[in-house]
Amino acid sequence: MPSQGAIIAVLAAAGLCSSFMFTLMVPIQSKLPELLDASREDTAWVVTSTLLAAAVITPISGRLGDMYGKRRIVLVLTAVMVVGSVIAALSPGIIGIIVGRTLQGAIVGVVPLGISIMRDVLHEDRVDSAIAFMSATLGVGGALGLPISALVTERSDWHVLFWMAAALGVVVFALVLWIVPVSVLRTAGRFDYVGAVGLALGLIGILLAISRGGDWGWGSPAVLACGLGGLAVLLVWGWYELRIDAPLLDLRVAARPAVLLTNIASVAMGFSLFASNVVYPQLLELPAATGVGFGLSLLVASLIVMPSGLVMMVLSPVAGRIATRTGPKLLLLLGAVSLIAAYGFTLLFSSEVWHILVANILIGAGIGFGYASMPMLIMRSVPQSETGASNGLNALFRSLGTSTAAAVVGAVLAASAVDVGGVAVPSSAGFTLSLVLGLAAAGLALVVGLFIPTRAAGERHPSLPQ
Repeated sequence: MPSQGAIIAVLAAAGLCSSFMFTLMVPIQSKLPELLDASREDTAWVVTSTLLAAAVITPISGRLGDMYGKRRIVLVLTAVMVVGSVIAALSPGIIGIIVGRTLQGAIVGVVPLGISIMRDVLHEDRVDSAIAFMSATLGVGGALGLPISALVTERSDWHVLFWMAAALGVVVFALVLWIVPVSVLRTAGRFDYVGAVGLALGLIGILLAISRGGDWGWGSPAVLACGLGGLAVLLVWGWYELRIDAPLLDLRVAARPAVLLTNIASVAMGFSLFASNVVYPQLLELPAATGVGFGLSLLVASLIVMPSGLVMMVLSPVAGRIATRTGPKLLLLLGAVSLIAAYGFTLLFSSEVWHILVANILIGAGIGFGYASMPMLIMRSVPQSETGASNGLNALFRSLGTSTAAAVVGAVLAASAVDVGGVAVPSSAGFTLSLVLGLAAAGLALVVGLFIPTRAAGERHPSLPQ
């Protein structure tokens, strides 16, 4: 039997691999139309496709993990990511890149599955700290991946990024197969294929409306059809799920106050996190002549942002100890307060680079505590047979928050753009409004968090070593 430390390390590596997929394209996103000889609207699908795939696959893979074995599904998702990376690496045109990026999005499902594996196979004294460590990889992978991606794209062919992703996936696959044990829990019943298709169609419609609304026009027929159509499909899907014996997601469990309020807080915290990911890099990289930027290169800017992820990693054992002693609700509240402090500080002080550095450190503390708390709150409130699906649903709500932030903050900055030397750049007022929106989202997470019940589920963990 591998040591519990080794199991935690391998699952954390899988989490790092997952978060790296979302920073992979950041250094070259603005150059994709030139690199792929395609329009900007078409190249936007290189990012949108990964987002859609991740949102759809995460809750579905959670249910598959509960039914057929979580480690098995982690291996499948990792293998799909490797295949997607190879396809993208070998593709000179946009179609192959979009297909590859879509398959890469599958890896996002390993984080909620990894957290559920930890509950199944670790001693209960180590579960909270392990979950905090796993949650920290969501920020660390991005923080480390951004400067690495920037360095590679500056020194080599950009397709090397996909070969790096494939190699990382192969290593993770081998380590999971070697180190991570098979958990003994299984959920009986048949897989709900109708529910999976309905959830996928509904989510794709809503996320398309959110992510492409700025390009297509928020009142355009395409956006309204996608958004309203997706919402209608999800309403019918919910009605169906409540009437079958083995649903894809048990909505009665999802409606428990602790689960429901945690998921609502997840949307708000996801919004607050991604608003900072949009605002701070632009502040650092815009030319100083614009009056709002510092004119830093992508590599230097990424090094200023990177400490947020490192703070998440450093604070993960602290988060585990706090959760063990006082419960995870306090972690969520501390995270929201730290995010409020970050945005408040930036609204007051943003004239020096070190101001942005301090704000990013506070963002790292906020997300480190907040993201660590969410799976702990969920798993204290659901049956052990539902951990994979419930964690997948929580990850989906976080994704809805980040997707909404990308669309809303992007629209705010675009609407506020002013002409500087013949180039449209976001204005100071646009950045201020974006920071206020991030602050408001963090405040909402704090208020919702205050109402989350603290009573533990009181359930024994039959798969935990005694």
